[in-house]
Amino acid sequence: MKTRRSLCIVLLSCSAIFASVRADEIGWKAFGKGGAVAAGGAGAVAAGITILEQGGNAADAAAATLLALSITDYGSYTIGAEIPLIIYNANKKEVKVLCGLGGAPLDPKTIEWFYENGIPSKGSIKAAPVPGALSLCITTVKLYGTMSFEQVVAPSLELLDAGGKDWYPNLAKTFRRLIETEKKTRGNRRRKLQAARDRFYKGDIADELVAWYVENGGFLRKEDLAAHKTRVEKPVRVNYRGYTVCKCDTWTQGPYLCQTLRLLEGFDLKEMGHLSADYVHVLTEALKLGFADRDKYYGDPLFVDVPLKALLSNKYRKLRCSLIDMSKASDEVRPGDPIAMKAVVAAEPCRPWQGGTTTCVVADRWGNMVSATPSGNRPYAVCEELGIGHGNRLRSLNTTKGHPNRIQPGKRPRITLTPTIVLKDGKPIVAISVAGGDLQDQTTLNCLLNHVEFGMMPAEAVTAVRFSTGHQENSFDPNSIRAETLGTLASLTVDERLNESVRDELAKRGHKIKTTARPIAYPVMIYVDPETGIMHAAGDPKARRHAAAIE
Repeated sequence: MKTRRSLCIVLLSCSAIFASVRADEIGWKAFGKGGAVAAGGAGAVAAGITILEQGGNAADAAAATLLALSITDYGSYTIGAEIPLIIYNANKKEVKVLCGLGGAPLDPKTIEWFYENGIPSKGSIKAAPVPGALSLCITTVKLYGTMSFEQVVAPSLELLDAGGKDWYPNLAKTFRRLIETEKKTRGNRRRKLQAARDRFYKGDIADELVAWYVENGGFLRKEDLAAHKTRVEKPVRVNYRGYTVCKCDTWTQGPYLCQTLRLLEGFDLKEMGHLSADYVHVLTEALKLGFADRDKYYGDPLFVDVPLKALLSNKYRKLRCSLIDMSKASDEVRPGDPIAMKAVVAAEPCRPWQGGTTTCVVADRWGNMVSATPSGNRPYAVCEELGIGHGNRLRSLNTTKGHPNRIQPGKRPRITLTPTIVLKDGKPIVAISVAGGDLQDQTTLNCLLNHVEFGMMPAEAVTAVRFSTGHQENSFDPNSIRAETLGTLASLTVDERLNESVRDELAKRGHKIKTTARPIAYPVMIYVDPETGIMHAAGDPKARRHAAAIE
């Protein structure tokens, strides 16, 4: 029986036509029971929907979407960069995090070079971590999917074969080399996928990448590629109003959203009213406190002992809540001390988002759900022969003595990429992904509370008025003097649609108000109604996001 589709307003045309869905049929919102995808480029959403219609699950569709995003959203993400991903597995009834982020080079002499010369802050192959995105895509399909690499990469090959940039034919050739290995390998589906993945990280493709690194002054070597793996980790969880919010660990900024939600538990946000002066004020002040702890304590938990349990504890929450003054905007950076249980410790006294990131959320008819935030900071260093672009995420580390996020051999940078899955009664009901650097979890907070506190469906939640602060360190500046990376303290950027009287009241409380007509970050969202099973998907059309669903 032919599957019917629910596809909405045309926002972006694409010449590629896949087996079952045209990219130029895809709008910014959709609903249905058969599966849903919301992401950046329409061609990537079409890739994911096609896989769902062909019988693939959310993991298969997410991998197809992520591979295609490296083409449709090139400039915001590249296949040689990074992806954090959160997945709910309906069979095991569990949430897991997959880390598609590579680490710094393993050679201690290279790390010494960074301390002597600084981490390049404006883009350089010297600042590229091990490329993690491709391993993430293949590992996701291997562990949680049902399909082959050949199947999930097929929509991307169609995009590449249609022509475009000079490197398209070379990336297509690289993908086909992986398919060749998959086909030639004996054994089950997982073994075939692993062989394809290993050709990139341990085989002749790795040799070609390393030759290019050496020729172009990069530091990565064969041992770095061979040592890389896509780690499967437990999520960081926090309960909020009966919902379980799941985030990646402190190699991302994600847990600070959990800290912020804990602070907000003590305030009646619904009584304050959506977008009232009190509502905007308390969210902003809570975010500032979360940011302060993020910047002081977070780093790769494989290298540093982040006191996360204490940071999320009730005792610490109460101490930090006491710092929120409803009549005044803070113009200080105030990290606390979760070990000694002090509300504030002495701190050394945002810039606009400079990187590139896109978005991906997927749900299927079997109850699986994926949220991923693929990225790659520009400018890219592109290995033309293979069509593989590299970002420069090592600039999210620093060379500050004793800092939890200082660069070390093999260490993952503390990135801004921060996908979200939310459970209700143990089942996944919301997936959110946001592009926008230090704005990401600020916009996630806006969208999440729009739903949890005020009952908004995704189409309304992602288009409602948003706001953000630059009251934090710039996550893309490796300056060893961290105080010099601070944005504008007490700043508050608001959508120009916010009521003028609310803006005036916020200014009276000390917020430095700036209005904007531009989208504040770039969100996509899926909500699965637990009673009807209908999936509601949307992406902010002003931010050029797209969504589609199968009826």
